[in-house]
Amino acid sequence: MQAEIISIGTELLLGAIVDTNAAYISRQLAEIGIDLYHRVTVGDNEGRIARCIEEALERADVVICSGGLGPTVDDVTRQAVARATGRKLVLDEEMLGWIEERFHGWGHPMSENNRRQAFKPDGAIAIENAVGTAPIFIVQDERGAVIVLPGVPHEMEYLMEHQVIPYLKRKLGHQEVIKTRVLRTVGIGESQIDTRIGDLMESANPTVGLSAHPGQTDVRIVAKAASEEEAERLIAEMEKQVRERLGEVIYGMGEETVAEVVARMLAERELILGTVECGVDGVVSRRIFDTPDGPAVLGNCLIVDTAKEAIGFLDVPRSQFKKAGDFSAQAAQAAARAGRALLGVDLCLAVWVRAPIADHPAERPPMHIALDTGQEVIVQTFQDGGHSERAKGWLVSRALDMVRRALLKQRINSG
Repeated sequence: MQAEIISIGTELLLGAIVDTNAAYISRQLAEIGIDLYHRVTVGDNEGRIARCIEEALERADVVICSGGLGPTVDDVTRQAVARATGRKLVLDEEMLGWIEERFHGWGHPMSENNRRQAFKPDGAIAIENAVGTAPIFIVQDERGAVIVLPGVPHEMEYLMEHQVIPYLKRKLGHQEVIKTRVLRTVGIGESQIDTRIGDLMESANPTVGLSAHPGQTDVRIVAKAASEEEAERLIAEMEKQVRERLGEVIYGMGEETVAEVVARMLAERELILGTVECGVDGVVSRRIFDTPDGPAVLGNCLIVDTAKEAIGFLDVPRSQFKKAGDFSAQAAQAAARAGRALLGVDLCLAVWVRAPIADHPAERPPMHIALDTGQEVIVQTFQDGGHSERAKGWLVSRALDMVRRALLKQRINSG
């Protein structure tokens, strides 16, 4: 069975409200094995909504509309569904009774415009809304079912769980299961992953897809089966192939962040990490500190705006910087080495970026990262730097990945 979601509301198109309803409905459909290939957003216009429904019925067995069931004149979803399915809009006395009862229970008189919420396309199945004033309805058209939900999130979620999902399960006749597993990678681009597992991404079941974020890319494996056990088996077989090809660029699963993984690894080894951050506002240390293990494994940190400040605090001989320049890989290496000794930590991570010059605020200087593990100093330079949030996202991911890989590679002991 295939479904399509139509989110209705001009405020969604304008960006005034984020459409969380569609994401929720998508997850609910996936859990019962219904395929979702399209999601559409349309404003409060009867003609355009009707066209969206007509087009959706050409592609899907079930069309779920969210929004436009209020009592005001711009709530035109009822009219649009009636128009798309070739039905008259009629007043349903039972629906009207539900609305009147709801207002009576609240101790408020029902406004005349609330009568609009008691209209439905002729022949539609009426369903009471136990948590709001707008009853919902289902039109069983020869092309497919059109299910109309309110746009208020808590009402939509309640009705989806208690009315729509049971209806869809009955319609399915049997329940398929869709399971998802997300493998999280770091320090590798989407195109690089594609070259390694591109053929696996052509699999029909389970499917393999990518989702890119600054500094990391998620690999999403989705399997459909008649049972959870079978779905898990399909996912496990595909995951094994993905891991064999990607190796240690996979740092975790699900929702865990690279910062959480690094902090956990430090805690397991009883190690303390310090940082020297120049020109990045302490973003790396904050990311570590905000994890469950962060406060226990994050030691002293030095956060400065300029190399001159760092040199002063670290008491690094100026001669070490003159030859290479203040904002060089060698300077970052010196800062990591001096920071480990001064801050009294097991490992010291230095992140070295020249702050933007007032005359050139959009300048993209190189980024240098250095890590002193006590056994060696590892240094990396990234030319595609800058001060945008995207650049900082890449920087944090790469810096933390440097720590993660060092912990995987070496036997670093505290003390």
